[in-house]
This record gives sequence, structure tokens and C-alpha cells, in this order.
Amino acid sequence: MFGKILVANRGEIACRVIRTARRLGVRSVAVYSDADRHALHVRTADEARRIGPPAAAESYLNIAAILEAAKASGAEAIHPGYGFLSENEDFAAACGAAGIVFIGPSTQSIAAMGDKAAAKRLMEKTGVPLVPGYHGEEQDPVLLEREAAKIGFPVLIKPSAGGGGKGMRVVAQRSEFAAALEASQREARSSFGDERVLVERYLEQPRHIEVQVFGDGRGNAVHLFERDCSVQRRHQKVLEEAPAPGLDPLKRAEMGKAAVAAAKAIQYAGAGTVEFIAEQDGRFYFMEMNTRLQVEHPVTEMITGLDLVEWQLRVAAGEPLPLRQDELRFEGHAIEARVYAEDPDQGFLPSTGRLVHVAFPGKESAVRVDTGIESGAEVSPFYDPLLAKIIVCGGDRPEALARLKGALRETQIAGVTTNVAFLSRVVATEAFGRAALDTGLIERHRAELFPAARPVPDAMLALAALEELRAEEAAARQAALASGESNSPWHEVDGWRLNLQSHHDFVFAEREKRYTVRVRFAGGQRSVEVDGRPQAGEAPRGTAIRDGKHWHVFLDGEYRRLSLQAELGEAEEELQGSLAAPMPGKVAKLLVAPGAKVKKGDPLLILEAMKMEHTIVAPSDGIVKEIHFAAGEQVAEGAQLASIE
Repeated sequence: MFGKILVANRGEIACRVIRTARRLGVRSVAVYSDADRHALHVRTADEARRIGPPAAAESYLNIAAILEAAKASGAEAIHPGYGFLSENEDFAAACGAAGIVFIGPSTQSIAAMGDKAAAKRLMEKTGVPLVPGYHGEEQDPVLLEREAAKIGFPVLIKPSAGGGGKGMRVVAQRSEFAAALEASQREARSSFGDERVLVERYLEQPRHIEVQVFGDGRGNAVHLFERDCSVQRRHQKVLEEAPAPGLDPLKRAEMGKAAVAAAKAIQYAGAGTVEFIAEQDGRFYFMEMNTRLQVEHPVTEMITGLDLVEWQLRVAAGEPLPLRQDELRFEGHAIEARVYAEDPDQGFLPSTGRLVHVAFPGKESAVRVDTGIESGAEVSPFYDPLLAKIIVCGGDRPEALARLKGALRETQIAGVTTNVAFLSRVVATEAFGRAALDTGLIERHRAELFPAARPVPDAMLALAALEELRAEEAAARQAALASGESNSPWHEVDGWRLNLQSHHDFVFAEREKRYTVRVRFAGGQRSVEVDGRPQAGEAPRGTAIRDGKHWHVFLDGEYRRLSLQAELGEAEEELQGSLAAPMPGKVAKLLVAPGAKVKKGDPLLILEAMKMEHTIVAPSDGIVKEIHFAAGEQVAEGAQLASIE
């Protein structure tokens, strides 16, 4: 076993690898950009090394800087995590040239599966079933459109070198193909430095099922069963579970056999995932092989009781596979929910800022939280917005699902917008409850998952008012002690009035909506009214965190951000429809020119931020007076991108 390893990644996966290394007695080295100087993974490791400025290209993708950090620290091996350089054959080769073990497959294996089109051609020779499509090298747009027409619409355009849903476009009809192809190629260039694509038949209600494989690089390989990753937004996974619900044991064995064949075909070493797309009748087709550890690997660990990172380290250190195929078993059911800093109501727009408050479910064997954040951390615009993974297990799927619902109710994150409430709505749907899974589940249930905004519950307003009053009382006591007149009635905050009932009024705002809360004082007791409605019973039991002029309120699994009217003065301006940049980013493409007539909702430009593209649309009908930035220019959050008359 290694004595010291370097983890060439950040966030929750870096923390997760470091955790296993510590258990095995292996010292760990973290790397960090300037944006992550105070991050949790930096403090969790035994030592840490700076590798560059915030931009990933100058830090976490900087091969020379990472190798220099490894050499300086004396690390014998490098674990790449996932994303960044984890599937980069040049990085794996550079590690070998530097005499450092790359904890992953060979450069040949990475190359074989890194090109999605070439991988499909190889799998076809191996006998693994493929989705009908075009996987050739020729990339002429006219040819690609012609091939798409042969396949039959709808089709799916996918970057050849990519993964994680980046650059994927569903095209419903031929007239939309050219624009979709251009957008796919542009995003592929930005994310992977390679604009080649493949075109496949788009399956209407497919399931996304993947198989965890492990190889030793000597021709031996096993599978550790499958995961269902069908619930996705923007072609990216948000909920994963193992085993795949309703999968016939014979089909499971058939899928596992195909995955092992794929791994053996390239003499695979280490952890990998063979991804299949499956129709509702059980037919399945090879999609791609990810030559790394997957984000969703914890659900496999929960049902098998194994540590996949430990397996990675042992195989990379030259040890044989810890178990044979006939020794592998699974028990129960596990589900993982990915918590992102994003706003589902704004097209899953990533969110940035300082984390005012972070609290996760209490630790127990059936609930696991993998995260790289804590209260006070900064969520920057430079990296993927994944904050944490909530993983639960149970004796069966209903038990695991009940635990997940409870764990999401207990998850509290304030300071950035998250998808926690959205996840709670997804797992509460009737379709998810009965495991009617396919990649279109979220889109089909939009009305249920994206409900109209409702008023702030009275109990949350009452909680905020009572906590504000306690804060004012505490401040008054401190002022009294400092004044030397601690018994002066002028330091009281109970709203006392001569010949009038004592009360204190608060006005809270959420966007443009105002709420008045009155706290009455009588006989040493307090009562609360919200917009004139008396609140009965005990004070609400929740969490309220003050952050300057704002109150972050958590109650019964719901979260609201409120502002005191007296402090705010006016409602916060909503970002929707605004021509201000919602976050720092780069102008990827201009879609209109000055002088163009536009209607409300027409696309004006494409902003690229946090590895995603976001379309800025016209907030009203009018004429484009000016575009303030050129394509390729960086913009700051809040910058006015254009003006319309």
C-alpha cells in the first residue's frame, strides 16, 4: 500500500478520498486554487499545496502544477477523483513519466473509451448492443444532418469526448438540427476542448442504468451490480439508486456480463462504469464507459458494504481484486440525492455566494453525507455547483425512500439558492414512489415539481419575528450593560406604550410581498399575529439564522429568506427577465445585434458560467439599443449585458 497520495481534486470527492486514505493509514496531500485556500478538503488532508489561481485551467487542470505538488510533497500516487483530469490520458501519461502512480486505468484504456464514437465501434465488435446512430469520424454539418434524417427524428446529439450531460441536445425535427449542432459543438469545445459529436436515435422513455466494474489490468474484471440514474435535469443526474428497481435478475446478469466484457476488451484496471440506456421492456444499449469513479458510487458502497476507493488504492498498488465475482453480494436498497447550488425555478441557474448556515442530518449508519462545504464557505463561479450528496439505505426501497425524505427535511443550507426543496418534491411524486423511472420524469411532472410561489407560512413569519425580538433583546441587554444603567426602562424592547396594550410590530418582505407580524405582550406572556391572524399554540420549532438584514428560516423541511422591511426599504429585484448578468461568466455567443426588434422572451445572448450555458432573454418587447459586451468577454455578476428601448 502507498505511504502518501495526492488528491488532484476538490470539494466532496477530495474529502471522501482523504477519508479512506486516513482509515488505511495513508497520508494525504490536498491541492487548492486561490479560491479554495480555506476549503474543507484543504483542512481535512494531512498537508496541502497551492496549484494556482481560481480558474480551473490554471489550477485543477494544470498538469505541471499538480505534478510539481506531488513531487514536492513526496506523494507516491495521485488520485484524480472525478471530473477535471480524471479521464485525461495526457495526465495519466505524465504521471507515469514522472514516476508517480496514476490511481486509475492505463492511458490506452482512457483513450479507448474517451472517444465516445470510437468506444461504440469497439463495443460493436465486442458484441455489446448499441443504440442506432452515427458514430463516424466525418463531422461535416451537412453529413451529420443527413445521417440524423436517416436515423429518424427525434435524435440526440452528444459530444464524442464528453460526459456529464455537457453539450447534449435533443432535436425534435430537421429544421432545428443546425442550430442544435452548433450549440452542442460550442459547449463541447468549452468543456472538453473537442467539438466532435455523434448522433443517435433518441429513446422516448428510456431508463439510464449503469454497471460498476473493476479490473486489475491483467484481463480480470468483475461487476459490482447496477445503479439506476434515470432521474435527471438538463441531462445530468440528480437522484441515483442501487439496485435498479424492478430489474429482472436474468437481465441484471446479462447487463453485468456485457459490462465485464467491455472492461475486459480494454484490459481495464481500477474503477469504471459502463453506462447503458434501457427501454421500458428491458432492452438495453451501450452508451459509454466512464474510466473513473462516479459521483454516485456511494449507493453501490451502501448495498455491498465495500469501500470502492479502498479497492482503487489496492489495485493501483498492484494488489489483486479483493473479491471474485461469485463472492460479491448486495443487500437492501440505497438512494442518493445530489444537492446543488442552483435555482430550479430559474432553469437550474447556478448560485454563488457565502454559505451563512449549513446543517446536515445527524450521523447514523443508514444516512451518509458526502460534502466539501461548511458554514462560512464560499461557493464560487469557477467550479461545478455540487455541494453535497445525501445517501440513505434501507432494507427495501420504501424504507430507503422514507429515510431520504426525512434526511432532506433535515438538510439546511442558507446563503445560496439550492435544489433541496426541489429534490423533496421529486421524491414525493407518485411516479418516483412506485419507481416509474425514466429520464423524462422531471419534465413530465413540471406542474407538480415547479409549483407557483405560495405565501410564506404564518409559522415561519412568527418564528422570524420571535427570533428578531430575541436578537433585539440581547442587543439591548448588551447596550444596557455598556451604559452603566442596566435597569433603565429605555433599554426595554417590549413595545410598552402608556395607556395602550404593549406590542411590537415587524414587517417582513419576500420579493415584492409584505407581511406584518405583531408580537403582543400581556401578563408576562407573548402572542403573535400574522397580518391580523392570531397564531395559536406553542412557538414554532424551527431554525432562524440572521445574516445582516436577512433572516433565513427553516421549518418542517421548508426554507424561506426574509428581509425586514425597515431595513430593506424596498423589495429585492427579481433576476428573471433582467438584463443583468445573474452571475460571473463569459459571453459565449451574441444572438442579436443593435437595432434588432425583439419580443419578450426572445434570446439575446448566451452566457457561460459554472460549466453551463444560460440564455439571457428579452424582458419585454422593444428594440435592442446596445450590446455592452462582445463574444468571449468576461462579465461580472450584475453587469448590464444589453439595453432595450
